[in-house]
Amino acid sequence: MRVFYTPRYYADIGEGHVFPIRKFELVRERLLHEGTLLPSEIVEPQPASIEDVLLVHTEDYVTRLRAGTLTPRELRRLGLPWSKGLVRRSFLAAGGTISAARRALEEGIGSNLAGGTHHSFPDRGEGFCVLNDVAIAIRQLRRDGLIRRAAVVDCDVHQGNGTATIFAEDSTVFTFSMHGAKNYPLFKARSTLDVELPDGTADDAYLETLARQLPRVFAHEPDIVFYLGGADPFAGDKLGRLALTIPGLRARDEFVLRECRDANVPAVTVMSGGYAVDISDTVEIHCNTIRAARGVFGAVQDSKFKAESGARLK
Repeated sequence: MRVFYTPRYYADIGEGHVFPIRKFELVRERLLHEGTLLPSEIVEPQPASIEDVLLVHTEDYVTRLRAGTLTPRELRRLGLPWSKGLVRRSFLAAGGTISAARRALEEGIGSNLAGGTHHSFPDRGEGFCVLNDVAIAIRQLRRDGLIRRAAVVDCDVHQGNGTATIFAEDSTVFTFSMHGAKNYPLFKARSTLDVELPDGTADDAYLETLARQLPRVFAHEPDIVFYLGGADPFAGDKLGRLALTIPGLRARDEFVLRECRDANVPAVTVMSGGYAVDISDTVEIHCNTIRAARGVFGAVQDSKFKAESGARLK
């Protein structure tokens, strides 16, 4: 298994910011300390190229983002202070998701210890999301002839409005978002399939709903699935409003990844959101996604997915 991470996923966004930017490093440290990952299994990604980013984002936005000339209104909507470090981490996170996707096509599973920035639109960032890493990876893979069809399984508590908008007119990409009905964003975009949950939804109702709806994703016959295993449906999340437990969220991860494995569809995991009162809870939830990926795909042979992927593209 290869997991993509770099210390440069960190950027200085100020002490006390609601976005727990230290979580990327803390997830890596915990997975290494417990032996879930070996140092040799963690790979530092290269930043996404300008050409790849422009497959999704407008030249005007990318130029002004890099130059630090976003307007005050744009920065308020983004919710993060601009810095060179922020731009660097955004390009690196997109590169990590691209690399994880290419690894998944070879081995069945690939993971990025960042990414899932699903509120980013072609011409702007929103909700702590600068560049839409999953959309960039899908467009890059398709440009290079590695996939024809893709699916996004977004289990962050907030609707993936940017991703839904990017692929609204693209029938080759199935966007699935299962999120809190009354949570951010106030005005939802239209995914291929939106599943809205009432405040206080707990483990059993959540997992039953997911099991009932997820088969529609695989009816699309995707060549790859991008899984946003958000930590923010957790009952202790400051921005969540749902009531899942840590074991319930791990069961969610295992279910989604088993469905991918059983359908012979490569899976890419990215982290997405998580804002628990205790950052250790957010870290544990994200670690569980990697533990689930290792457990579910651990016995899968590389050649199986190479053969399956090749057959789908012929």
